[in-house]
Amino acid sequence: MALDNTHIIIIKETSFEDLDNTFTLWNSGEVMKFVGFPNGLGITHEKLQKWLKYIENKRPKTNHYSIYDEVIGYCGETFYSIYELGYASLDIKLLPVAQGRGIAYKALSYAIEEAFKQGAIKVWVDPNPNNIKAISLYERLGFVRSQMPKHLINQEDLDNIDFIPVYMEKS
Repeated sequence: MALDNTHIIIIKETSFEDLDNTFTLWNSGEVMKFVGFPNGLGITHEKLQKWLKYIENKRPKTNHYSIYDEVIGYCGETFYSIYELGYASLDIKLLPVAQGRGIAYKALSYAIEEAFKQGAIKVWVDPNPNNIKAISLYERLGFVRSQMPKHLINQEDLDNIDFIPVYMEKS
């Protein structure tokens, strides 16, 4: 069910008030399966608090947002981080109840806009090739498949997953 134009989505910088929701999202195997964690991350509240302090110290070049819907409540998260040469990685994760409603499109559009405002010259994603819905979303947002630039390849990260991500970018 797609959202109509009167549906209110709130996208806000994640704060300590949002960490219980982030805890639920990150520990959901259903949400995290496409990033290699079919049982969730197993993260603790203490680690989440340290992570958020790290994010707060990196703003505005890195930012994490919590996504809320006026009816559903907490929906998920979106994120960007600007790295060398102005490349910004992006991510989005939604709870199953929020998927297929147009929320991801709106939230990721917001994160893209914010990354460009903060100096990104290109944004990129690297979804699991089995995550067809995510790849379709990125294509609707104007991302194109490309060869991952050498400066973005982290062999250690690639060695720890059981798939080759689909690199997609947008200028």
